[in-house]
Amino acid sequence: MRIRATVAAVSGALALSAFAVPAAHAAPAAPNVTFSNMKVNGGKAITLGATSTVKVKATYTVTHPAAVSMSNVLTGPVLYRGTSAKYADTQVVSDDPGTCTKVNSTTANCTATITIPARELYNSDAGTWKKGGVAVDDKTGADRWQNDLGTLPVRRAAQLTTDAAPEPVKKGRTITVTGRLTRADWQHGTWAAFGGQSVKLQFCKAGSGTYTTVKTLTSSATGALKTTVTAGSDGYYRYSFAGTSTTSAVTSKADYVDVR
Repeated sequence: MRIRATVAAVSGALALSAFAVPAAHAAPAAPNVTFSNMKVNGGKAITLGATSTVKVKATYTVTHPAAVSMSNVLTGPVLYRGTSAKYADTQVVSDDPGTCTKVNSTTANCTATITIPARELYNSDAGTWKKGGVAVDDKTGADRWQNDLGTLPVRRAAQLTTDAAPEPVKKGRTITVTGRLTRADWQHGTWAAFGGQSVKLQFCKAGSGTYTTVKTLTSSATGALKTTVTAGSDGYYRYSFAGTSTTSAVTSKADYVDVR
């Protein structure tokens, strides 16, 4: 689940999700649990389309004193932006408490699932997120949050098209290659133009299986791409975008041109 910054919303334990517990009247001690080896989505960037909902797996290790019983302690991973996992402006907690397997008297290995719906993100949320953990005493509601367990990119998905024409074409004639670069607009649930970006036009001669860069273009304010090349041999044209810190890399489908 996800929350935006209001202290009241996050000041208790996770009374916001499947970790929900009754409010405590006193201030009991937080679970003495330490998180380590936090890995989310296999360490790969999380990419969301305009309306997609992404579920990713998280694995982590919890360590605790031998005298501490984990039977009433719920744990889970946290993805957040800001300086604090608990009071983050943007925060996602695992859907349910992690499922943990005891390794020894002080250690357990756990897994959990995190769901991120694009519709609940601002476009400005794209970028580097931090990983953290939260442990909650199921009886008292006391909670312990741990920050800075690593980072993970969360990116807006990109789309790219290519159209090479005319086809077929006589050798030596001009081929016009057009395309458009867009990226997910999470706030409006659509795809928006991505202008001012460096995009490569690549060509693969029929039968070779290898693409080479022909030209490098800059997408217009509307995301449009347009250039010309001279027809030399049969082959495939495509545009390729390397991505940014906030937007995924993407390569268009190739368009075949028959040169006669």
